[in-house]
Amino acid sequence: MSSLQGKTAIVTGASRGIGRQIAERLAALGAQVVVNYAASRETADEVVAEIAAAGGQAIAIQADVAKVEDIERLFAETIERLGKVDILVNNAGAMTNRLIGEVTEADFDRLFAINVKGTYFACQQAMKHMGEGGRIVNFSTSVLGAMMPSYSVYAAAKGAVEQITRQLAKEFGPKGITINAIAPGQVRTELFTTGKTQEQIEAFSKMNAFGRLGEPDDIAGAVELLVGDRAHWITGQTIRANGGFN
Repeated sequence: MSSLQGKTAIVTGASRGIGRQIAERLAALGAQVVVNYAASRETADEVVAEIAAAGGQAIAIQADVAKVEDIERLFAETIERLGKVDILVNNAGAMTNRLIGEVTEADFDRLFAINVKGTYFACQQAMKHMGEGGRIVNFSTSVLGAMMPSYSVYAAAKGAVEQITRQLAKEFGPKGITINAIAPGQVRTELFTTGKTQEQIEAFSKMNAFGRLGEPDDIAGAVELLVGDRAHWITGQTIRANGGFN
């Protein structure tokens, strides 16, 4: 029997990149998976179809995590259609790569709405609906351990995610729910590569111990560790899944 047999998982931002890989990994382990998307219905349906073709179970639900009413609807529809929520992976995120003089108010508000507000209020819904043994995985970034020009707003938002994760651990603990964060390094996704030259990408590849970019499957493996039964004593932590980046 698969290790997540009988579990129901919500993966936000699961129509592509890391989120897609996580959704496929959790489904392969036996979970029913909600493939959340904001706008990419066609790609979300492709993920659902791939999971089904591999013998798994998944549904697609649209919700913009920058809107609290959408987050509430995401949980309500999940429970209506699948009965419960056991695992929440707050993967949906936004990034900008601009120096401080180029950052607009719209950039700032967008990053905090998706990365911080989305994570916080999804956790709020998990508190309301998740039962004993639940698992929450939030997403930070290993950029927080570096001093990198042009990442100030993104790092600020993800720093808030790490504090949300840490501060909520003792609120979720009495319900037997763990909450942790994963902080990837440079991963080969559209979010990371957009706006970067090949030379920049190659330079980033040399910043970790393995001399390559991470792949979405590398991060899905870290999520698998944290949502399993054996991780019941790990909570309030940030796992830097970055190949030794510094």
